[in-house]
Amino acid sequence: MAETRAAIRYAKAALSLATDKQVAEAINSDMVLIYTTIQDNPELDEAIKNAVVKSEDKKAILSKVFPNVNAMVQELFKVLDANKRLDLIGAVANKYTELFDIQNGKESATVTTAVPITEEVEAKVLAKIKELTNKAVTVKNIVDESILGGFILRVGDIQYNGSIANKLNTLKREFTIN
Repeated sequence: MAETRAAIRYAKAALSLATDKQVAEAINSDMVLIYTTIQDNPELDEAIKNAVVKSEDKKAILSKVFPNVNAMVQELFKVLDANKRLDLIGAVANKYTELFDIQNGKESATVTTAVPITEEVEAKVLAKIKELTNKAVTVKNIVDESILGGFILRVGDIQYNGSIANKLNTLKREFTIN
């Protein structure tokens, strides 16, 4: 929990500075790259979070993996290193992109389904969410076979659970109460 709060603070500070310098969008591209690279490479994530790996080595790894990032992102690496928080870079990158989207009126929706959704279903979901929120929305599909069918839609802090598993659990509770 404390790590999440720290990541949010660093992300807010970076976004504020990037907005002031009018490079917020470029920094956002770098942050997306950093977050996806760390998520896709467990070895990199492990090296960054490993307490045994020296801070200079972590900084060198990040500089080699991300040689073309904006100078402000390089400065963020230095600040995190100076504060012994380099292990938070993935979380900071993720929070930055979330805050950037909020600042620009973009909303992220997560649709959990038992099977991957088709492009036409995704288009219908996007249209409905845009109608409800009046914001630009991006849809991320998570496939979870345990929901059996239907879907779970999460937009911001609102969740609608229309999954078969949820309906079966509701019926089960009703039968056990009576």
